[in-house]
Amino acid sequence: MDPRRVLVFRTVARSGSLSAAARELGTTQSAVSQQLRQLEREAGGPLLLRTARGTQLTEAGVALLAHADTIHGALHLARGELDALAEARGGVVRLVSFPSGAATLVPPALRALREERPEVEVTLVETEPPEAWASVLAGEADVALVFGYDGPPAEDGALAWVPLGVEPLSLVVPPGSAPDDVDASWLAAQDWVAGCERCRQHLVSCCRTAGFEPRLLHESDDYVAVQNLVAHGFGVTVLPHLALSAFRHPDVELRRSDLFGARHVGMVHRRGAEAVPAVRALMERMQTAAKAVLGRRRRRAAGDG
Repeated sequence: MDPRRVLVFRTVARSGSLSAAARELGTTQSAVSQQLRQLEREAGGPLLLRTARGTQLTEAGVALLAHADTIHGALHLARGELDALAEARGGVVRLVSFPSGAATLVPPALRALREERPEVEVTLVETEPPEAWASVLAGEADVALVFGYDGPPAEDGALAWVPLGVEPLSLVVPPGSAPDDVDASWLAAQDWVAGCERCRQHLVSCCRTAGFEPRLLHESDDYVAVQNLVAHGFGVTVLPHLALSAFRHPDVELRRSDLFGARHVGMVHRRGAEAVPAVRALMERMQTAAKAVLGRRRRRAAGDG
């Protein structure tokens, strides 16, 4: 198969329609359609179904898209490495990160990078780990800051994992509402404020393991809103220490509990991306920032009651 046609197919699949792909590629819709017909002849069957809403991948199209993403990602890395060599260490790095990581780990890393390597440009998009992981796989991002509960995120070896640290999870309660040592019976009697979907799933799983079903009355992806609800007595919650580093409401208290485990924070990238000078420079500054932020947070957490 002609790799250029495979990349045209990828653009159609990712944009959702022939017309959108034509605009992105700077060509005509008929030219895109012709490239697709030729590719489908080479592939031995249809890859896309035309619908009233755009296009839909066939089973063969889904399989080819994964390879197309790999080709696109490899070409981007090659372009980045060549650009960096041509510009003597410069380049653009696309970073995606979960919210509390973007608020705590990313800013000091970017500041250090700007001071030491101003020729490197970094773009940041905030997104949750599953979407961030998919962005790197699709070649839309170079590095993703992600986390996994009680271990690195499950992966199939397609991406490289760079550990940054482990952050404990804390029970967050209204002032004066909880004993120093909370137990499952006390937790079972509380109303709960839940966070993002993955955090909520982890919370419910931990509570069920402890023998009770949490009464979830409020849900929010915003850790500032979650803490405000707790501070006003509308329930208790569990938050990771990066979120509490980014914002700590003055009217909440923390309690330690082994029930909720910890989060493993790290970066993922395509294998070989570390050879691109700009990508390597960002990852090195992220490692330095994580060592400072997570280490400091662990020391502070030891003093919380």
